[in-house]
Amino acid sequence: MTRTPDTFVDLSDIPRRVPALTELTLADLPPRVGLFPVSGAMLLPGGQLPLNVFEPRYVALLEDALAERRLIGMIQPQEEDEDDPLPVLHDIGTLGRITSFTEHPDGTFSVTLLGVTRFRLLMEGLTRRGWREGAIDASPFFSDLVENDPSPLNRSRLLSRLKEYLTAHELQTDWSLIDEMDDEMLLVVLPMLVPFSPTQKQALLEAGTLDDRAGVLLDLLAKGME
Repeated sequence: MTRTPDTFVDLSDIPRRVPALTELTLADLPPRVGLFPVSGAMLLPGGQLPLNVFEPRYVALLEDALAERRLIGMIQPQEEDEDDPLPVLHDIGTLGRITSFTEHPDGTFSVTLLGVTRFRLLMEGLTRRGWREGAIDASPFFSDLVENDPSPLNRSRLLSRLKEYLTAHELQTDWSLIDEMDDEMLLVVLPMLVPFSPTQKQALLEAGTLDDRAGVLLDLLAKGME
């Protein structure tokens, strides 16, 4: 009798190296993660963020993340200073899971991150590969890992204010796509897409709950028309 490898393996129950997104818990999150500091690039839990990765240190970060848990810590610098290679970082960032990537012939990458949960940065340092690694604590944001229904959103008020903001800034959007989003997704997509300042984006990121975020979003849209 000829035996194949399949004879010894239960193919229906092969453990995953990385848990499925719907099964992630706090216990699955690493205590340390590579940091990708980008001013103005905010990632919220449940949101998707496309990135072009070309700096050698961040190419190295991406390669290392792909070899491990496919998680990267997106976080904003406190000050916009392109000449500072190691800017001081904000305390709150978001873990992003690499859900797709394309390697280009020149060695650069295009990737898409899916927001998993926010985290608090406890300390950080430089690795030998050139990228920064942070010790993180995601426990204050455990609710990001479960489905949360926001309180009934005054959707008409929000969209009315959004239209006024876009008109004032001579911007356009696809309203058919916005109409298809439920309230929770609307509170994920709008903060990421509206061209707020890095400081304003950080305020949206740090809002404790979806209801808090809705309030901050309404305030920022109103201030953007002053």
